[in-house]
Amino acid sequence: MNDERDKVRILLVDDQYLFLESLKLVLTTLAPDFDIVGTALNGEEALAFLEETPVDVVLMDVYMPVLDGVAAVKNISVRFPRVSVIMLTTFEDDDYVTEALAHGAKGYLLKNIPPQMLITAVRAVLTGSVLIDPDIAHALARNLKERGHSGGEGEERTLPDWFYELTPKERKVVKLILRGLSNKEIAAEIHVAEQTARNYVSAVYDKLGVTCRKDAVIKTRNLPPFYLD
Repeated sequence: MNDERDKVRILLVDDQYLFLESLKLVLTTLAPDFDIVGTALNGEEALAFLEETPVDVVLMDVYMPVLDGVAAVKNISVRFPRVSVIMLTTFEDDDYVTEALAHGAKGYLLKNIPPQMLITAVRAVLTGSVLIDPDIAHALARNLKERGHSGGEGEERTLPDWFYELTPKERKVVKLILRGLSNKEIAAEIHVAEQTARNYVSAVYDKLGVTCRKDAVIKTRNLPPFYLD
């Protein structure tokens, strides 16, 4: 693929600028058939870019400010159905895997994937494949099995509606907020970047319908602790 028109046109989307630049360098160095046509810091910027520039594949983070990856892939699948989206994440969260794939994502991979495997994944989705990182797939299967033994849709809801909207990871974040941890300390506890922890906290606020830590604590402090494990 020496002709520029034959190259795979890729848009990189992540709210961490350093990761964007590192990924761009790796892909352009190891895959001469890839053309990184642009970068965006959130889903809203990505959609605006797609309005103006032809793209074959979007490599996109899950948690971002303004418009996150799951909401963005839903929009992309409707407005730009020929664009293949691969989600990149630092965590195994089966709720987001299921939602992203349901909205049309063609892949869900961890950010620590070896570069050559990521390159192979990009080429594979262009042929119609759907790829899930093995670690994520195992976690998804395990959690689905556990849910199958825990009642499911038919079980009576005894907690506030917002509780059932929280993902397992967000419930852990709530528990850490109740312990009084800062965003930096939460990031260390759940093994993510501080910005990602901020995004988690923001998502929790949205689902709780609050705008600050104090109100989040007031709204969640009466939950039985074991529900947040």
